[in-house]
Amino acid sequence: MSRTSLPVVLAGARGHGRSHLYNIRRLEDLGLARLAGICELRPLDAQELEGFGSPEQSADFGALLDSTGARVAIVCTPIHTHTDLALAAAARGVHLLLEKPPAPSYAEFERMAEGVRAAGTVCQVGFQSLGSHAVPAIRELIGQGAIGELLGIGAAGAWVRDTAYFTRAPWSGRRRIGAVDVVDGALTNPLAHAVATALAVGGSARSEDVAGVEPELFRAHDIESDDTSCVRVTTTAGLPVTVAATLCAEEPGEPYVVVHGDLGRITFWYRQDRVLVQRAGHGPEEVLHGRTDLLENLVRHLAGDAPLLVPPEDTGAFMRVVEAVRLAPDPVVLPASAWRTVPGESSAPRRVVTGVDGAVAASAETLALFSELGAPWVSATEVSTP
Repeated sequence: MSRTSLPVVLAGARGHGRSHLYNIRRLEDLGLARLAGICELRPLDAQELEGFGSPEQSADFGALLDSTGARVAIVCTPIHTHTDLALAAAARGVHLLLEKPPAPSYAEFERMAEGVRAAGTVCQVGFQSLGSHAVPAIRELIGQGAIGELLGIGAAGAWVRDTAYFTRAPWSGRRRIGAVDVVDGALTNPLAHAVATALAVGGSARSEDVAGVEPELFRAHDIESDDTSCVRVTTTAGLPVTVAATLCAEEPGEPYVVVHGDLGRITFWYRQDRVLVQRAGHGPEEVLHGRTDLLENLVRHLAGDAPLLVPPEDTGAFMRVVEAVRLAPDPVVLPASAWRTVPGESSAPRRVVTGVDGAVAASAETLALFSELGAPWVSATEVSTP
């Protein structure tokens, strides 16, 4: 292993954090990084660590950074812990890969970003879809006028989650815990990539690019947060960007972003890095793009070999959406007549909102909110926006 490989501490190594463990192993094989420590409230046991050596483990994040001499920290912990952990790393000169959403409120986001800037450390926000080579390719097509005048951008995400998903952790499905904001929800967490990617392909990723945000939040499950939602962002250029999302789909679908022009459209299945261009006077063109891993990009950036792909300022527009969701009235409770219970993949059941798949797709197609689509389970009078 190269002596230049950077020591990495991972905070949050279970659940989604497991993917970071495997990615660190990949970077170890490349001589770019090594796993120096794991921060968990309950240490990983021998079976969980199989293949990952014997890294130092501690529930004290700051002490672990100090003892390991970490250069990079990955923060993959509950949303409401992100800012304090990020600032603890920055205060020690440790660079960051900070999982999305970067913070539960815009104020916490600004506190994190300012702390990182003041410390002179680097923060990469973990929107992996923004590492897709399709994003700059789509922006180039738009700039070239390939689909004519840009009319708007829609995104759709129809996912399936059973009731166990909302009880997997004390913060799951919560808008707040006591006085602490959490802001878990379909738009802000599981399908946050749809929001961030739609804003990025339209060149409206920064806070100052947002003129207004209109969220509509609903829930079929017995939770605080939304499981079925939509939002329309109006950019300072007057462009509508809508995202419709549900965790109560009839059938699970691959989330996508669709860019509407007056002479064609571009559809981007962002988890697959797959792009379909349909335009006047041309046959359909489909391209599968590559992707740059964000931890690898961070490490190479620190070596002076690459520009950073997702700095905090390029998630400011997304955080405007998070803030609008945070300030919105609590999600509208869908009546029992609007959903049904079916078996989930595990022993837990799941709830399915009738007609939601069509409504999600229609929102991306028409750039309309659920209240404007006449969905059978919602009328405009039921929706209140901040």
